[in-house]
Amino acid sequence: MRTSVRYFVILSLSGLLFSCSNVADNGASNATPETEDQKILNALGQALAQNVLGADLSEEELGFVQRGLTDAVLGQDALVPLDEYGPQIQGFMQQRMASAADDELALANAFMEEQASVDGAERTESGIVIQEITPGSGPSPSAEDTVQVHYHGTLRDGTVFDSSVDRGEPTTFPLTGVIPCWTEGLQHIGVGGKSRLVCPPDLAYGPQGSPGIPGNSALVFEVELLEIVEN
Repeated sequence: MRTSVRYFVILSLSGLLFSCSNVADNGASNATPETEDQKILNALGQALAQNVLGADLSEEELGFVQRGLTDAVLGQDALVPLDEYGPQIQGFMQQRMASAADDELALANAFMEEQASVDGAERTESGIVIQEITPGSGPSPSAEDTVQVHYHGTLRDGTVFDSSVDRGEPTTFPLTGVIPCWTEGLQHIGVGGKSRLVCPPDLAYGPQGSPGIPGNSALVFEVELLEIVEN
């Protein structure tokens, strides 16, 4: 992707985040999508927004982004020259995301300590906090096994970022292809069992984060081990 295109994509992603704010006065931003096309466009906005969530932009800052996007789309005179400020976007976003990740790390560490003090919780040497919900009746997997599970993943504030439970269908994957917290944590669950895994950032997605997961986030998973899949 050419540099100029990358800048435009970053700018557009940020602008789409603001589409639900009260800056727009035509009512479209508050409209509920009804047609399939409208629903797809709404989903597009949600998907693109994942790329800038870690920058922790305020509503006021998003207002400036929206103004730039609107002016460009409507062919109006730009308030600032893109050729001068466009090259600064990537560095700005990286700095903001790094700052937000530092703040999140402090909150994640405090959250991990809090979770470790919950009755029945155990903390592994690596830092994972495990709380058994339902004991398993079968064997536990090894780090090289493939497993079938149901899981529900949230951020420390309860925001759901991924859930096979919500999708209504279990997931199968090798433990060599998941985050370290899962590789280790699933070895503490027997088949038929269910546990709550609280993952420290360094055993999850670290400072870089992942779409829908800010950098240095502690993650909470309720995991039910359904089966160790035979190779």
